[in-house]
Amino acid sequence: KNSSILEINCETDFVAKNEDFINFAKEISHINNEVKSDIHALLSSKMKNDKTVNDNLLALITKIGEKITIGRSKTLNHSNSKIFKYHHTVIKDNLSKLAVLVSINTSDESEKIKTFGKQLSMHIAASNPLAIDVEGIDKDVLKKEEELISEELKSLGKPENIITKISLGKINKFKEENSLLNQQWVMEPKKKVKEILKELNIKNLKINEFSRIKIGE
Repeated sequence: KNSSILEINCETDFVAKNEDFINFAKEISHINNEVKSDIHALLSSKMKNDKTVNDNLLALITKIGEKITIGRSKTLNHSNSKIFKYHHTVIKDNLSKLAVLVSINTSDESEKIKTFGKQLSMHIAASNPLAIDVEGIDKDVLKKEEELISEELKSLGKPENIITKISLGKINKFKEENSLLNQQWVMEPKKKVKEILKELNIKNLKINEFSRIKIGE
C-alpha cells in the first residue's frame, strides 16, 4: 500500500474551487498513487471517460480557459512503516494548498506514536526542512548558500580570514535550521526534534522520509 502527494497548479482560487477541476484532481490523484508518482505513466493513463490524463488535462484547460499544470509528486510506501499526513488550507476533502506526508519506521501502535506522527507532519509543514539530517541536504543548495554568505560578507568589507570564520558558523547554522532532526520542535521550541524522538523511548523508532509540497513554492 502506498500514500501519494501530487501538485496540480492553476492560476486562481476561483478555478481551485471549480467542480470540474476538483473532480479531475481527485481522479488523477488516485491514478498517481497507482503509478507511484511516475509522471509519464500518469499522463498516459486512462481516466474513467476512457481518455488519457493528458487529453483530459488539455480539455479542462480549454473549458476553463486557465493554465493548469501537473507539478511535483511523491509516493511513500507503507511496508514496515506508518505514514502520517497533514493538510493546510483545505479547499475540499484531501485537496489543499500545502500537504505533508511523513513515513516513520515503527511497530508501535500506541496513541503516543499517532500523536507524534500527526505533530511531526504539522512541524514539517511549518518548518519546511530540506532533509532529515545534515548529511541529507543537497550539496548544490549548500554551495549556493555558501556563495550568498561569502558575497554578503565581502560587500561589508570583511577581511578574508574573518569571512572564512564567519561563513563556517553561518553555514553550520543553516544546516541546523534546515535539517529536520536538528530543528526546534514547533510544539516545544526549547527542544530539538531529535530530543523529542529520544523522549518517546520507542524501540527502533526512525523517521524514514517525508515530502512537503506547497502550491506555488
